Order: sequence, then structure tokens, then C-alpha cells
Amino acid sequence: MSDIDCLIIGAGVIGLACAAQMARAGNSVMLVEQERRIGEHTSSRNSEVIHAGIYYPPGSLKARLCVEGRDLLYAWCQAHGVNHRRIGKLLVAVTQAEVPALEALESNARHSGVDSLEVVSQARLRELEPAVAGVAALFSPQTGIIDSHGYMESLLAEAQRHGADLALDTRVERLAPGAQGWEVEGVSCAERFSIRARTVINAAGLFASQLAARVEGLAPGHVPATHWCQGRYFGYSGRSPFSHLVYPMPEANTAGLGVHATLDLGGQVRFGPDVAWTETLDYRVDESLREDFSHAIRRYFPAIDGQRLTVGYSGIRPKLSLPGQPAADFNIQGPEAHGLPGLVNLYGIESPGLTASLAIALHVLRLLERTT
Repeated sequence: MSDIDCLIIGAGVIGLACAAQMARAGNSVMLVEQERRIGEHTSSRNSEVIHAGIYYPPGSLKARLCVEGRDLLYAWCQAHGVNHRRIGKLLVAVTQAEVPALEALESNARHSGVDSLEVVSQARLRELEPAVAGVAALFSPQTGIIDSHGYMESLLAEAQRHGADLALDTRVERLAPGAQGWEVEGVSCAERFSIRARTVINAAGLFASQLAARVEGLAPGHVPATHWCQGRYFGYSGRSPFSHLVYPMPEANTAGLGVHATLDLGGQVRFGPDVAWTETLDYRVDESLREDFSHAIRRYFPAIDGQRLTVGYSGIRPKLSLPGQPAADFNIQGPEAHGLPGLVNLYGIESPGLTASLAIALHVLRLLERTT
């Protein structure tokens, strides 16, 4: 049994950001991942959007960490050569009935510290995006796109540069508080291992609640249920009809922001995600969804050619809310919340988790520094 300062479980974008932050702070860090590659699940299966911070309730963790993380992320990309573009986003009211909700979003964003939104008239919308139908819009100049894989590789490189180690194909099976930290047991590349860590960060994403349920001494009341919500994407062959990201108004009482149009760094359009609750890790996309996607997209892009929609990919979000409920906030529990020294559990880190990742890592560091 060896000793380290910090064990981080889960090498998605949150675990990687925490590894970079903890290692830079002078800690010996071991990052473990049950898959054979980093970022295998939610972190590599999303829209790759850098969010401005428009949608989240003012004062919530999502709102605060998105705005802070957005600025940190742009600076990180510049400093580390991560491919990205501050491309801008149009949030569109398709009908007059949607304008009050659009105005409410602008107010919500302002109260969260996002004061860069521009009100766009119907005429101006036609100039910016001639293919988009709408009566009004908001333009978000701080919204961008990022190479999520390149970003994760840069986080890993930074963590390793400061001495962090990465163990893939490694599953933690037991976590128990001990006299000098945490005693951890599991299986790595089919061999049993044990390690002692002064602090532990549960950044297991989709599996965070399952892992927390195996923590000895952690009261069940501190382990929320994680629900899996799948989002499917379709590509669009040929030249892009848009030069910005285009989002419809969010649908009420749903888990997503509507089937929106994003651009990748090569200039190709993809549409998604939709919302499908699931209990299995199934990433297949059925071609029969094309008609449903065409119908959703046609509201704001009337000239869509459904035959140009091509089956894309899907991702699964860890959600703390149930179907029909408002989206839950991030749930980041440090020692002060659950009473176990040196342990941080991160639950429900869905969108805007990628944007907020560096701010989340700083938040976790502060929680541990305050209690250890």
C-alpha cells in the first residue's frame, strides 16, 4: 500500500481539470479511470460548446461556475494552444409568443453576470443568418466552440508535467476512511491494488452515485440518485447554412435546450441533442429519428433538406432531476457537507460542465484546503 496526497476517480474533463489543479498546487496525484481511454463518456460526447452562462438560475453553482469557467477556459485555450473559436450564438424566438421568454432569458443572464447579450431585430437576424426564421433573437458573442479532445489532452499533459500519474482500466471497489486518510482498493488491468490517499475526489460522472454508494461511512442521504439522459445528434452534409450557432427557445419542462445547430471547428453543422431517458449505456443513433429531427429543426430552419441529415453520435448526461422536473444544480459535496474529511463527491456534472471545468476544479481545491 503506497501513499499519495490525492486520488481522483474518473478521467473525464472534470477529473482531468482537478488533476491539473491539484498537481499544480503541489500535491502528489493519482488519476484513475475505469475505461481504457480518457473522456470516454459525457466529456467526449457533447456539443463542444463554450457556454456564456445564459440559462442557469442566478447564484446557482451552474451560473457562477459557468461564467468563471468560461473566462478561464478561453484563457487556457490561448495559453495551451487548444483549438477553439469564439463564434457567437443566436438564441431565436421563432414566434411572437416566444418573445417574453426570450426577454426573460436576457434578464436571467444579466443577473448571472452575463452582460454581453445583444438584442437582435428580425431584420438584423435576416442579415446575420438568412436561412433562420424568427421574429427576434439574442446574440451571445461570448459563446464559442472547442476541440474537447484536444482540451482534455492539454489538461492531462499539464497534470503529468506536475507529477500526476494516470492509471487506465482501473476500477475502485472500496473506499474506507482510515487513520491517515482514505484506504482504497480495486482492480487495475485485472490485478488487485490498494492505495492510501490523504484526499479523494469522486469525479466519476455517470457513475458518481454508484461509486459514492460504496464509500464506507457515507450516509445514504448524501448520495443523490443519478438519472441518465441520452442526447442524439445528426450531421448535415454539404455546405453549412449557418455561420453562428443557432438555438431555438428552450422547451418548457424538458431536460435539454432544444435541438439546436452547432458548428464544429471544420465548419460542418450538426443538430442536437434531443432528449431520451435511458438506463443503459447505449450510444447507437437510429436513422428512424431523422423525421423527428427534421420536424424540430424546420421551426427555425424552414429550408432544411431532411435527406442531408446524417446519423451522428450520442452522449449521456448524468442528471439529478427526473423527467418533467426543472434541471437540478450541480451537487458538489465537500467534507463540510457530509462530514467525512478529505472527500469531495461531484454529482450531476452535466452541461455546462465542460465550460465550467476549470472553475469546478478550483472550487474543489478550495473545499479541500478549507477542511484539511
